Amino acid sequence: MTTLHFINARLIDPVALTDDVGTLTVQDGLITALNADAPAGATVIDCDGACLAPGIIDIGVKVSEPGERHKESFRSAGRAAAAGGVTTIVTRPDTAPPIDTPEALEFVRRRAEVEACVNVLPMATLTKGREGREMTEIGFLLDAGAVAFTDGDHVVTDTKVLSRALTYARSLGALVIGHPQDPGLSAGACVTSGKFASLRGLPAVSPMAERMGLDRDIALLEMTGARYHADQITTARALPALERAKRNGLKITAGISIHHLTLNDMDVADYRTFFKLTPPLRSEDDRQAVINALAEGLIDIVCSMHTPQDEESKRLPFEHAAAGAVGLQTLLPAALRLVHAGQITLPRLFRALTLNPAHLLNLPAGRLTPGTPADLVLFDPDAPFVLDRATLLSKSKNTPFDGARLQGRVIGTWVGGTCVAGTHVQGGFDA
Repeated sequence: MTTLHFINARLIDPVALTDDVGTLTVQDGLITALNADAPAGATVIDCDGACLAPGIIDIGVKVSEPGERHKESFRSAGRAAAAGGVTTIVTRPDTAPPIDTPEALEFVRRRAEVEACVNVLPMATLTKGREGREMTEIGFLLDAGAVAFTDGDHVVTDTKVLSRALTYARSLGALVIGHPQDPGLSAGACVTSGKFASLRGLPAVSPMAERMGLDRDIALLEMTGARYHADQITTARALPALERAKRNGLKITAGISIHHLTLNDMDVADYRTFFKLTPPLRSEDDRQAVINALAEGLIDIVCSMHTPQDEESKRLPFEHAAAGAVGLQTLLPAALRLVHAGQITLPRLFRALTLNPAHLLNLPAGRLTPGTPADLVLFDPDAPFVLDRATLLSKSKNTPFDGARLQGRVIGTWVGGTCVAGTHVQGGFDA
């Protein structure tokens, strides 16, 4: 394997929270040295002042295999991830059929190994068929390679079933990922309640639904002692409960999608269905509150919540259109909006994009430490561009950032020391 030596790089270190110019050496797929001389025979890559950071670990990516390959395949998702600086995708199990058996999980793992150019870590469902009635064989699925268990946006309404699943997961050390929402209040809603929703005549849900769902899950964590990650905390009202749970020593972490960090409910405008998400976009006050929570470390992880949908499912009246947006390729430039606005530093942003997801899943990646995998992204944080969704490498093009002015271009992405996107990829740029 080629030895690489990066020079003139802004090294973004999410562990030390530093942003310093230096060099980095890669040998045999591992980071071997920082700020050292180039080894003999090394391929020298002049970063020319660009940022070199750990590759992004994106939790909650939907790849529509099996069942809906026309929306997204492992090959297209891998190429989109690489082009966006994402080196590890953690896939959701809400496919058709769901990933709820070791056999289905093995199919996903084999497809990913053959087709994807980035690391793929699959999750499995918490209950069979995501129906909330009977928990899956968590032990067997762990043995088959599941890194976490979630029913996605299908909230387990039977508290006894959820408590049993959490207890069993705790006994095996398994991570459970929940979607904090009160399902009764959320049923049929497509926007957050408020003046804008009333003016548009759309069915809405109160932000309190998220708080109520989180409160229930926290109570079950106190009872069971399980490891739990809230996939999206998007409202100010949920933050005090999250802070108390952490202060009381519960094993809880929280994430948020890049769309909820950078967009608000007014972006729905004239029923623009590419802005229909689950949970729905929140008010500007909520957005500012969760940005502050991210900067302070209360919210741990930023993800794309990549959800591909085809044109037919989006070109419908807002109330009936499918929810979700693609985000693998836009996660980094959209997140850099917060940096350019002075709301978070670049190292702390990468702590939420790389180090914290690695800690959550017990991965050695996510840092610029000698001896760790050389999963890296080289990017220019200031390069401006206007996004054209037709250029996205995902099969589905349902991005809310179509036509948006963004800053931050990926120059190259390396997985295990091998360039998978950028000008240094063998045979030319592959993105």
